[in-house]
Amino acid sequence: MGNIADLASLPLTQIWTGVAGRVVEGEHVTFVVIELAAGTAVPDHHHPNDQIGVLLSGRVRFTIGAETRDIVPGGTWRVPGNVPHHVEVGPEGAVVVEAFGPIREDWHALPRLAPRPPVWPAGE
Repeated sequence: MGNIADLASLPLTQIWTGVAGRVVEGEHVTFVVIELAAGTAVPDHHHPNDQIGVLLSGRVRFTIGAETRDIVPGGTWRVPGNVPHHVEVGPEGAVVVEAFGPIREDWHALPRLAPRPPVWPAGE
């Protein structure tokens, strides 16, 4: 990948079942647009990376440590490194944008999915 790319040209990385992301990786940060299938549950997990995000579409219930909130489009979150968190996706699915620092080296070995048009932005 060069320094500039269209979202539709980025390969999909399968992060979990029902969770796929289009990843842009810098030297110190991973940026990803994640598509979450309707009703998906991202399991409780933690990682050393700081994580920040914003919900573009759909609805999610996000639990970070002991705090749980229902998030609607425009809602944001931050997950400090090594804090347990999980997500429950609403019935319409969701699209989120997240950044991780340092980079998600653990994602390098994840499977790639067949190309498909992005869910967001609509009509791409």
